[in-house]
Amino acid sequence: MKTLRRVAVLGAGTMGSRIAAHFANAGFPVILLDLPSEGDRNALVKAGIDAARKQKPVAFFTPESAALIRPGNFEDDLPAVAECQWIIEAVAENLEIKRALYEKLAAHRRPGTVLSTNTSGIPLARLAESLNPETRRCFLGTHFFNPPRYLHLCELIPGPETDPDLLAAVASFLDIQLGKGVVPCKDTPNFIANRLGSFLGGTTQWLTADEGLSFEEVDALTGPLIGFPKSASYRLMDIVGLDIWKHVGANLHEMAPEDPWRDRFLMPDFVNDMIARGWIGEKRGQGFYKREGKEILVLDRGTMEYRPQAKPRWPGVEMAREIPDLSERLRTLVAGKDRPAEFLWKMFRDYLLYAASLTPEISDRIVEMDRAMRWGYAHTFGPFELWDALGVRAVAERAASEGQAVPETVQRMLQSGARSFYDWSVSGWRYFDLAAGSGYCELEPRPGVLALPDVKRARGVVRSNSAASLVDLGDGVLCLEFHSKMNVVGTDTMEIAEGALAEAERGFAALVVANSGEHFSAGVNLALVLLAAQEGEWDELDAAVRRFQNLNMALKYAARPVVAAPFGMALGGGCEIALHAARVVASAELYAGLVETGAGLVPAGGGCKEMVLRGVDLKQAFETIGMAKVSSSAAEARALGFLGSTDAVTMNPERLLEDARQAALALAPRHSPGQPRTDISVAGESGYALLKTGVYLAHEAGYISAHDAVIGEKLAYVLAGGRLTTGQKVSEQYLLDLEREAFLSLCGQPKTQERMAHLLKTGKPLRN
Repeated sequence: MKTLRRVAVLGAGTMGSRIAAHFANAGFPVILLDLPSEGDRNALVKAGIDAARKQKPVAFFTPESAALIRPGNFEDDLPAVAECQWIIEAVAENLEIKRALYEKLAAHRRPGTVLSTNTSGIPLARLAESLNPETRRCFLGTHFFNPPRYLHLCELIPGPETDPDLLAAVASFLDIQLGKGVVPCKDTPNFIANRLGSFLGGTTQWLTADEGLSFEEVDALTGPLIGFPKSASYRLMDIVGLDIWKHVGANLHEMAPEDPWRDRFLMPDFVNDMIARGWIGEKRGQGFYKREGKEILVLDRGTMEYRPQAKPRWPGVEMAREIPDLSERLRTLVAGKDRPAEFLWKMFRDYLLYAASLTPEISDRIVEMDRAMRWGYAHTFGPFELWDALGVRAVAERAASEGQAVPETVQRMLQSGARSFYDWSVSGWRYFDLAAGSGYCELEPRPGVLALPDVKRARGVVRSNSAASLVDLGDGVLCLEFHSKMNVVGTDTMEIAEGALAEAERGFAALVVANSGEHFSAGVNLALVLLAAQEGEWDELDAAVRRFQNLNMALKYAARPVVAAPFGMALGGGCEIALHAARVVASAELYAGLVETGAGLVPAGGGCKEMVLRGVDLKQAFETIGMAKVSSSAAEARALGFLGSTDAVTMNPERLLEDARQAALALAPRHSPGQPRTDISVAGESGYALLKTGVYLAHEAGYISAHDAVIGEKLAYVLAGGRLTTGQKVSEQYLLDLEREAFLSLCGQPKTQERMAHLLKTGKPLRN
């Protein structure tokens, strides 16, 4: 594959425009083409880009990223593909439309240019038939999942004559530059994820009617409760579009005539009825759900009328929901005797039996099938991981007792004495070769990918308590990992963190702060702060704030370099920890912010201090902190001042830990601890007056409450450095003292305590 300087995306619909947006996120110029329109010839493409801008969640890392996309149309601008090293076709799912476009491309595409299709189901062999021999060697399938920015999966499908070296180069680019989880697929109907996902969706719809459940009941059962996304089943169909779902299912039904389960791909009567009425989901304003004002109504399957949602109440489900371990929770759920248990058992049973029956038809290994469902549908477990969680023998025996045919491959596996599809050995993970039935095979390492749970299995931990651990990453790098709920920082976390610095100095070259889970850290334990404030334990609270400040300063001036690897939410104290690292290697999906004002407080762990000494514009810093702004990406985090010029961004979240480890190793030989600064220039009296005036005007205009104004004035005082002379030099400790004093004084305010209590109870800020 040639060095990529520019990419062309053909088709500016939902998928094409979002694929173009993600290439732009990665910094690559894009030519986006579609059919010409009357008047503005590029109106279709501009509409696609605009839709990507307005999408929620937004398709672009920053609004400025859209400038990398150049709009055009097939009639006027097709010759521009000669500038591109990769052409991605994402037009309508119609064989003849695609072939006609390929024919026009032939006159402009340069030899060696990659040509890939985003088809979700048309066989690559049929698409390749019309291509010349040279183009066939450069032709492949790159099936992105929507939205491409957020769903990790890209299925990679070779054509009949694709050059293996080119295939490998594209896979590497997708992985490293675009941050995708690449799954190699066979050229079978709908490849892997949509074959399994369509079956699971069809089974869910069939069981909805069979078990007499409402749509909101099914969504309550098929979301986070079982390790599926919040969109669950019917919300997901509304997002995708019922018409699209039906098209994919009909295509599968037609192209898999030998599949004994193929009728599951056909839509039930209630879905066909909805499509006939035009109720096809969010793009038409109504589907299984419909918003009326602030209320979201649900469709009643019996009356075909919308009604308020009823909160399902099942004692067994509520008890299971409290079980933190997902595997144990799933086993508990299917062991019950109520309707939810029957529904979930039958759904899991059929899904697992179907997945096993497709090996080796759609994949030679179970590994790719599990990755496809985890990365494409955001399931916590793929089908075989789910089967392991439920118990392989238990599922097989129960299914057989109900008259279900257990695939011979699974029967042979159990007869061999194997008890699980995956197994951890001294050399790492192994998977059972279900297709060959020849026992376990070692799961090959993925260069550049390091997972904390696997490191801990292999090496154990250096030190640990309930909130944090120290883990040896190898090559002289120690890792500080948080594992409290939401990775919040409390007393136990600080104890291990303080020990990490001493441990690193004794026997390691560098320290990395990196966590598992969905988020880096949701901040300091607010419940403990509120309790101390309510009890009037001011000395204890003062000591706790000092301890956190001292920890962050110790991280900043540690004898060994400290690299933070934030991802997901890095809020409040979590953001402050990253701000004090010698280097940050951030996930591209970083939602960082100093959000303490939402709890009626100001940052007190050095967040304000870092914004001042980094030279962030005073007004910008005040607005960022005062409005509790949270970045929508690492790119925006840099613009807000949370990332510095030497900090790095990793597109692929699976590579974040190893990238941070390598960054730490690179820093180690030339690291010098430095010492706290005493030369920080502050805005002083004039800056404080300016910010205070802005707070006063905002309050007078009714934009903020009286207590907002109190918080705003405290924040202004800290950021300005108090009532000093403009430009006067102060120390880091001086600014930390201002932060702490403001924080403690606000903790004593009843309205701040109300805000903290409301935030802890609802997860939402209170304006009082």
